Amino acid sequence: MTFFTDHRDLSRATATGYLFLLLLFSSSINIWSSCSNGSCQVVDSCSHSTDCGPGLFCGNCPALGKTQPFCIRGQATIPTSVIGGLPFNKYTWLVTHNSFSIVDAPALPGVQRFTFYNQEDTVTNQLKNGVRGLMLDMYDFNGDIWLCHSFRGQCFNFTAFQPAINTLREVEAFLSKNPSEIVTIIIEDYVHTPKALTKLFKNAGLDKYWFPVSKMPKKGEDWPTVTEMVKANHRLLAFTSVASKEEEEGIAYQWKYLLENEAGDPGVKPGSCPNRKESQPFNSKTASLFLMNYFPTYPVEDEACKEHSAPLADMIRTCYKAAGSMMPNFLAVNFYLRSDGGGVFYDLDGMNGQRLCGCNTIASCQVCPH
Repeated sequence: MTFFTDHRDLSRATATGYLFLLLLFSSSINIWSSCSNGSCQVVDSCSHSTDCGPGLFCGNCPALGKTQPFCIRGQATIPTSVIGGLPFNKYTWLVTHNSFSIVDAPALPGVQRFTFYNQEDTVTNQLKNGVRGLMLDMYDFNGDIWLCHSFRGQCFNFTAFQPAINTLREVEAFLSKNPSEIVTIIIEDYVHTPKALTKLFKNAGLDKYWFPVSKMPKKGEDWPTVTEMVKANHRLLAFTSVASKEEEEGIAYQWKYLLENEAGDPGVKPGSCPNRKESQPFNSKTASLFLMNYFPTYPVEDEACKEHSAPLADMIRTCYKAAGSMMPNFLAVNFYLRSDGGGVFYDLDGMNGQRLCGCNTIASCQVCPH
């Protein structure tokens, strides 16, 4: 122990002690002022999702070198909650590609599944997070209609997920609990059993929400307003990839009503937004909805956060120009929750902001000049 007898030594010691206390106090302030308990915002550091604010979760993006956890956006702004009452085609909606092909979904008993996965959470959770379009691959399988991520137009036990009615009942439960919401289902259709889809939707309780084909615009005009659709309870739009089913079962033929860019790798190639060969050309005046596909041919879960950063925003601009300044109505992606912060939700806000009020983001629509 050192004893101070000279007053100058005592002064130096006192000053040193004050400096130490000041540094300690400053460090404590920094610790206390760091966010936690739901106060952290997008890209703020976090240790648990409870640190992040509403609609955010705690994650990372190693594909961009961001290995430390930070708050990531996980919910969409529903555009009709900001500006409602416009025609359905005046909004942009989030779509999940192969919504049913979920990581860790149980396989058939005794079977090891061999296929690709495209999403991470249940369809119920997707809908809660603001997804409003579902891409579902439907097949005849085991005497029923199943959701499969398969090939050659045939479902196998190692590519099968579950009977389609299970997922459709999730949709019915959501529509029942949320009477002002509208959901779109896009079917990659490998069902050959006559009238099977009609029976499926009826058994799932979705027929009461059906938007009739007879009321769909066929000459490029506006769709009914979302207010009119809700009032009439026409809150489910269903499209099939099989043209004959429009007449046979009253299910709209997808490429009669939707323009679409190429899916898979051609749809993510920088600077290019080719027209899907089944779709009408982008300059067509008979379809008033535009589906933008943005997902690679072979999905890689850990790469999705990188795909949903700057490249997605660039591709939206590219497709907007390719379609003659037509903003996409549907944005279809894999692993929609993966991003470097704002992700697909940030880009959706930008598209809806431009659509609804000419602002950079939908959050500004009530304050920026229209």
